[in-house]
Amino acid sequence: MVDNFSDLIIKDILKKESALIVGLDPNPAYFPLCLLEKGQDSKAIAKAIWEFNQLIIDVVNPHVVAVKPQLAYYEVFGSDGIYALEKTISYAKSKGLLVINDAKRGDIGPTATTYAKAFLGDSPLSGHGVTVSPYLGTDGILPFLKEGTDQRKGIFVLLKTSNPSASELQDLQLKTGEKLYQRLAELFDPIAKETMGHYGYSNLGVVVGATYPQDASYIRDSLKHSLFLVPGYGAQGGKAKELTGYFDENGMGALVSSTRGIIYSYIQKNEEWAHLNKKEIQESIEEAVLDAKREINAVR
Repeated sequence: MVDNFSDLIIKDILKKESALIVGLDPNPAYFPLCLLEKGQDSKAIAKAIWEFNQLIIDVVNPHVVAVKPQLAYYEVFGSDGIYALEKTISYAKSKGLLVINDAKRGDIGPTATTYAKAFLGDSPLSGHGVTVSPYLGTDGILPFLKEGTDQRKGIFVLLKTSNPSASELQDLQLKTGEKLYQRLAELFDPIAKETMGHYGYSNLGVVVGATYPQDASYIRDSLKHSLFLVPGYGAQGGKAKELTGYFDENGMGALVSSTRGIIYSYIQKNEEWAHLNKKEIQESIEEAVLDAKREINAVR
């Protein structure tokens, strides 16, 4: 049997002894001057984004399973930003990293199929996984899952997100007494079981925020075969010591994402961060990624 998406992830977790992924959310407002010396038009900024991402990837690739570009930070610069994203994805792959596009796409029919091909097929934007919105029901999920399975790639469906207002919808109580996110977990489970790999995990993963540890154990019990993508650790307030319930009994099953706490760690450590050089930026990022890796491994 050929490895599926979840097998590739778990093999990298075992190889790197890490369940950490790093978000690539490049905001030029936080770039040191050494990256912005060539101007402020969209082409110059896109070049700075690409150089910033390259610095990060070079440092983190031995210590993390994947990188997670958030598409908004590229789309805002139009075609130049998208080109920087394409270069970033290609470079990350060349370094042996998995790429999970945080695109939060969701649609039905041919549109969903086209989105799926864009992010999971052979396009320059394709990574190894993509985040998907469940709001349209299974019609908006199955085309992504099919394309992912065909390509040995996977999806992470938004289930219990890390933002403060998540409960406004996700915790709504249904007539059955269940909360909405609980009903979604029950809906996803039989679908997930259809694409299980060697390690008992599926190509259908779910997003479960680190800021809601009280709900994670319920979701883990309901979705034993789904990988968790766990945003919210670090800068958003999620604590490593509260992540135990996200993992299975073997310390597998979850990918913990950190962004600002790693890629902008130099801002927290140095008041003169705007004047740092590239080597100093990388030293700060390396220290932060190793600290995060150790923290998460301690609770797995």
